Amino acid sequence: MDNETILCAVFAVIAAALAVCILVQRSRIHRHLDRMDQMLEAAIDGSFEEQHYDESRLSSFEARLCQYLSRQSGKEQRLSKEQAEIHGLIADISHQTKTPIANLVLYAGLLGEQVPKESRELSRQLTLQAEKLQFLITSLIKGSRLEHGIICPSPKMNSVRELVAGTVEEGAFLAEKKGVRLAWQVEEGTDLAWFDPKWTGEALWNLLDNAVKYTFHGDTVLIEGRAYELFYRIDVTDHGKGIPEEDIPKIFQRFYRSPKNREEEGVGLGLYLAREIIRAQGGYMKVASGEKTVVSIFLPKREEAYLTAIVCKAKAE
Repeated sequence: MDNETILCAVFAVIAAALAVCILVQRSRIHRHLDRMDQMLEAAIDGSFEEQHYDESRLSSFEARLCQYLSRQSGKEQRLSKEQAEIHGLIADISHQTKTPIANLVLYAGLLGEQVPKESRELSRQLTLQAEKLQFLITSLIKGSRLEHGIICPSPKMNSVRELVAGTVEEGAFLAEKKGVRLAWQVEEGTDLAWFDPKWTGEALWNLLDNAVKYTFHGDTVLIEGRAYELFYRIDVTDHGKGIPEEDIPKIFQRFYRSPKNREEEGVGLGLYLAREIIRAQGGYMKVASGEKTVVSIFLPKREEAYLTAIVCKAKAE
């Protein structure tokens, strides 16, 4: 056997050994990937439990992944338990306060019919405060349920024009009482967006109520709609005192009221509730204030945009 034959044989053996090593390594990698895939699948469907996996058979990376998923699973279970407790607490508060407050409003009204004329103002104030308390608790419960995902809007394709028209009609009496004009403009044909009419109507009403409240007598509140590529924009514009620039980041906080507007009736929950409602539907809000104040709602125009916005919101939180 000559040297050339020996070298060829050696190379053949080495090549065969390398091929076997590569196949073994690929097989090991596939097993690792399969086990990690099983872990991730179990984590996704909520059935992941660390004791199902033998750590002596796992690679270092798999073991760390197993520990991480186990911790995340524990966090999710604790979060679910906390949400259930919060849900129960909110339900208890709602149930336990509804009847006493309704009775307060009723009895205050009945009292006003029977007391002497000079005492009726006191009775009227009692009724107003009872109604304010009722509104406050109802708003807090709604906001908490939205924040914790206990109740969720059910968006679908709807007409923004119908939404705005209904809200303006509802606010006509309030505006007339204040001496404020209402105007609106939404083009037909391009006014479709992805939203829940009931919840979004409540959010838009809160903005209109605020705008009428802070607009000077004789001025106009304007609601306009504008279609963009992915979102439909609704602007509510008032000509009132305006919002100081340093207050704009704070106005969506619960109970926040600008020092300039403390003399006006209100509890500081309208914008907070409106934002929670819009965010729950994959939209967002903006505020700009100068000579006029413009509060803008952005609603997804398509289901894909809604789903994308919801995913981005979940990642941000």
